Amino acid sequence: MKTVSSLPPDILEVAQQLPPFIWNIIVAVIAILIGLIIKVIITRLLKHYSKKEESYSFFRSMIVRVGLPITYFIQLFLLGLSLPYMRMDLHYQHPLRHTVAILVTIAFASLLISAIRVLEDYVYYKYDLTKTDNLKERKIRTQLQFLRKLIIVLIVFVTVALILLSFESLRKIGTGLLTGVGIGGIIVGFAAQNSLGNLLAGFQIAFTQPMRIDDVLIVENEWGRVEDITLTYVVMRLWDQRRLILPINYFIQKPFQNWTRISAEIVGSVFIYMDYSIPMNALRTEYERLVTNSPFWDGRVKALQMTDAKERTVEIRMLVSAKNSSDAFDLRCYIRENMVTYIQTNYPDSLPKVRAEFSSDAKQTMPEFIN
Repeated sequence: MKTVSSLPPDILEVAQQLPPFIWNIIVAVIAILIGLIIKVIITRLLKHYSKKEESYSFFRSMIVRVGLPITYFIQLFLLGLSLPYMRMDLHYQHPLRHTVAILVTIAFASLLISAIRVLEDYVYYKYDLTKTDNLKERKIRTQLQFLRKLIIVLIVFVTVALILLSFESLRKIGTGLLTGVGIGGIIVGFAAQNSLGNLLAGFQIAFTQPMRIDDVLIVENEWGRVEDITLTYVVMRLWDQRRLILPINYFIQKPFQNWTRISAEIVGSVFIYMDYSIPMNALRTEYERLVTNSPFWDGRVKALQMTDAKERTVEIRMLVSAKNSSDAFDLRCYIRENMVTYIQTNYPDSLPKVRAEFSSDAKQTMPEFIN
């Protein structure tokens, strides 16, 4: 049995009188209680400072994100420090110390991941997407979201590697496999070619940013917004609440439309087809009145032009501008509906029609065809 000699004489005498099992439980309980006290003190301080801030609170975010991981970490860390003061045989002490070390490693990795979430909350507060002109915010969030997922993957990978390397048998196996690492690397490279391609494409999208979070895209003849960018795929929220999932390297290899690449402002068009008798001046006056009175118009572009003359109709194009694609769609519908109603009410004879002309000679010769 191992006797702890670093304790004060009085405590050492008590430790020697108690059974080892009881003494070890007492040491473990004391370590856990100290950890709980430290955690309560930290939580109280964070709550005290979080009450001073109204909307966003860094301390409130710490409580929500880091509260549970820090509880496990502090208690496991203090439990590991208390192991030398326990009385137990070396045959049991080494596995217990190894187990606690693994749990401390896992708790510390969880604490790091939670700390990244706290940083993400702060950036989301600092760069709010609800702003009208949110180009900078979408740029920062796209980069942060990709980096956050990549860092979490790296933390998990390193944690698993440290745990596996803590086993002596696995270290020996790894040393024996080093001679075949060249061939193994080539095999893994071919097997993971698509995954590595997606990862590199994710890096390129995150930093060159042909698209960003909340960008409006036209992809595969579908209109939607970028909802999420992961390490391997992109999620688009379509106009009818469907989700379109695309591999991330799709956006590197194929063309797509980005309506909010520089800004959310956009110009929309409305086409109507009328008879040649339509009075353009009256039409233009009504169009300008409708656009000016619409809350969706941003005041930049308004134009009505006859852009084509076909066999039976003329093509009239109306250009309007709006601050974003959603407002542009509503404005186009508003203009189209009201212009058609105006023409139906005031110029019904100018609606598209088919003309036929019969001459008197045709009437006289008609009976000959009948006979």
